[in-house]
Amino acid sequence: MDFNIVIAGEAGQGLKTVESLLTKTFSRHGYYLFSTKDYMSRIRGGHNFMQVRISDEKVEGPTEEIDLLLALNEESVEIHQNEMSERGVIITSLESDSDQVITIDAKSIAKEVNPRAVNTVFVGAAFKIMGLPTQEAKKALKEHFAKKESVIEDNLTLLDKGYEAVKEVFELEDLGAKEGRMIIDGNSAVGLGAALAGLSFYAAYPMSPSTGILTYLAGKQEELGIVVEQAEDEIAAINMAIGGTYSGMRSMTGTSGGGLALMAEGVGLAGITETPIVIADVQRPGPATGLPTRTGQGDLLFAVNIAQDEFPLMVIAPKDQEDAVYQTFRAFNLADKYQIPVIILSDQFLGDSSKTISEIDISGLEINRHLMDAVEVEGEYKRYKYTEDGISPRAYPGQLKDQVVLLDSDEHDEFAHIVEDGETRNKMVEKRARKMEKLKEEDLLEAEYSGPEDPDYIIVNWGSTAGPSNEARKILADEFKIGQLIFNDVWPLPEKMLKEKVEAGAELVFVENNSTAQFAKLIRSETGIKADYNILKYDGRPFSGLELARRFKEEVSK
Repeated sequence: MDFNIVIAGEAGQGLKTVESLLTKTFSRHGYYLFSTKDYMSRIRGGHNFMQVRISDEKVEGPTEEIDLLLALNEESVEIHQNEMSERGVIITSLESDSDQVITIDAKSIAKEVNPRAVNTVFVGAAFKIMGLPTQEAKKALKEHFAKKESVIEDNLTLLDKGYEAVKEVFELEDLGAKEGRMIIDGNSAVGLGAALAGLSFYAAYPMSPSTGILTYLAGKQEELGIVVEQAEDEIAAINMAIGGTYSGMRSMTGTSGGGLALMAEGVGLAGITETPIVIADVQRPGPATGLPTRTGQGDLLFAVNIAQDEFPLMVIAPKDQEDAVYQTFRAFNLADKYQIPVIILSDQFLGDSSKTISEIDISGLEINRHLMDAVEVEGEYKRYKYTEDGISPRAYPGQLKDQVVLLDSDEHDEFAHIVEDGETRNKMVEKRARKMEKLKEEDLLEAEYSGPEDPDYIIVNWGSTAGPSNEARKILADEFKIGQLIFNDVWPLPEKMLKEKVEAGAELVFVENNSTAQFAKLIRSETGIKADYNILKYDGRPFSGLELARRFKEEVSK
């Protein structure tokens, strides 16, 4: 069973409330979910919609045809009526002769109880049409309005009235609550991963679509003892976070592309001072303001080459919400171990989408700070001591008895004293470079392969295109022998698995949400391996599995 619900209307009509109630309730009925948002960059007005896809099997992205449209305004009917499936039903206040339309006068119903809760009438109607009881929906509603107890009874009443206003159309089965599952969006997943990693300080300036990380952590700061600071801009945010790390705290900042551009000098500061920092870049299309609430993967080459000159850094791209938790946790350990900036490349599609995942297994999550154990050292402390692997002993101010813990943004010697001689400069550059060699040898994740042993084609993914690509691969399985190669670590670039598959004769199909095939370019520049096909999308919208299956056929048949 695969069922697609779209909630559509204007910003300010409570679409998020409807989506939240639906996802929580369907989850409690035992269904897998994938929920996406399509919203305009304005406070009120403009056409927005949210898609909730439910299934008795795992789903990894959006689909196309709509089975149930909750149209909270007339415009939504006009926009989406051509996307309806054959069995599709539209719930609206608009009168219509169409067999697909079920009209309810939600405003009049709500006016009798609470005019501001019109959307709850649609929620009740949705559950009746789908043949599900309201017990779980009422529990979800009480939880949603727990901090506004005065409106709970009104909303419960309107839920029932919406339920009574329509007749059952579909007969969805109550699969029963399932243990070991949770629903989480990508931004919250990054925040959760950071919290599990021992985050102490988060500084950020609100910027769509990364703000969800800020709001998630702000909501948890008292519970977890995290300091969350809304900085005046992105330059301040990254410098605050660097200062937090210098003082001994695990620190992080988050932004989107334009904010990352402002942070570039700060990333370089972290690089030359060898100060660990984790930066989440939730990508959106640009340049400049671009499409603030849409998705894209246009920051890859910028992230890899951020700031001037050469210094070690790492770029990690989570493939989905569950992976975002674990990769964020890993980012902190790697940043501390190698004393480098680590950039997490997410995007609006991943950040704002919610998905059913397995409960997070914390048993294997071990925090490794890689700080000095000693509180005393012989002689003057060498913050940038030359070592075989390039990693110097790191302490925080006040940790070492009678010692000053220095750092400097100028080139420096082992003691962090400013220098200008060529010999010391060479030694420091080479010292920092040795850290990257160690990272490649010990901690780089190889690309994850799935599919037949001898595929004719391999879809290459990085980041959030992985889920829709996997669905496309399953759709095409009867016609093509297709494998899938998913890269978490995109810099430094793991090469072994890629080279093995290419040497076996498979053709490479790169799937990216940008216009210039940036990952294909990166792989070609590092390995000499060329893409055989590129499937690109840059309109600000994510891929669906069905769209990718169609475009795959078109590309390979040319």
